[in-house]
Amino acid sequence: MRVIILGATSAIAEATARLYASEGADLLLVGRQQAKLDAIAADLKVRGAVRAETAVYDLAAPENVRSALAQFCATLGGVDHVLIAYGVLGEQDEAEQLTDVAEEILQVNFNSVAAWCLAVADVFEGQARGSLVVLGSVAGDRGRRANYVYGAAKAGLATLVEGISHRFASNGPRAAIVKPGPTITPMTEGMNRKGALWATPEQIARVARRAADRTGPVFYAPGRWRLIMLIIRNLPTVIFNRMSI
Repeated sequence: MRVIILGATSAIAEATARLYASEGADLLLVGRQQAKLDAIAADLKVRGAVRAETAVYDLAAPENVRSALAQFCATLGGVDHVLIAYGVLGEQDEAEQLTDVAEEILQVNFNSVAAWCLAVADVFEGQARGSLVVLGSVAGDRGRRANYVYGAAKAGLATLVEGISHRFASNGPRAAIVKPGPTITPMTEGMNRKGALWATPEQIARVARRAADRTGPVFYAPGRWRLIMLIIRNLPTVIFNRMSI
């Protein structure tokens, strides 16, 4: 199995890569930090990866996405699965006051990811097989005062991936959006990360790996978030507006 991971230095991406490594996959890790990519690649080889190649690329400000993707595919001699796992949380307060901050959150979390998704979709449609898995967020299920700019980007991304899944419905490939709840990663450092609702990168990784092999297109991680977000989405506005979430 040949797997390209875009945003490979994220905690969830690394945990997912370890699952693929245990299956003897060929991996291409793409990110911005060569030293960290090299360290992860070395670890994956120990864990069973047949190959663990690296490529340094600024995924959030892509140029010539399709040619870059073609180069990534050529490195592995083809591609079977693609995981897109990068993003930024940003500061909601700053995004409300500073247009450039809001634009960066939207550019990184939606515009750039959408470009990669559409390029991957063309590759998979052309070969009539393949699996695209994209990390979204439960934040996209309903706009909340705490993070609605980030949530808007993730909501748009979910719609895009669901549309790609629908596009694939009759010709073989798969596309899935994985929606984690709060997760203990470097992105959430500084938050109060205590409580039963917080998950580990390994928990999210298991869902992401399963999503690549199953019909979706939406997977909550952990699965309890499907019920939690069903309730939150359907709360009457008069009740929702009284909540501090």
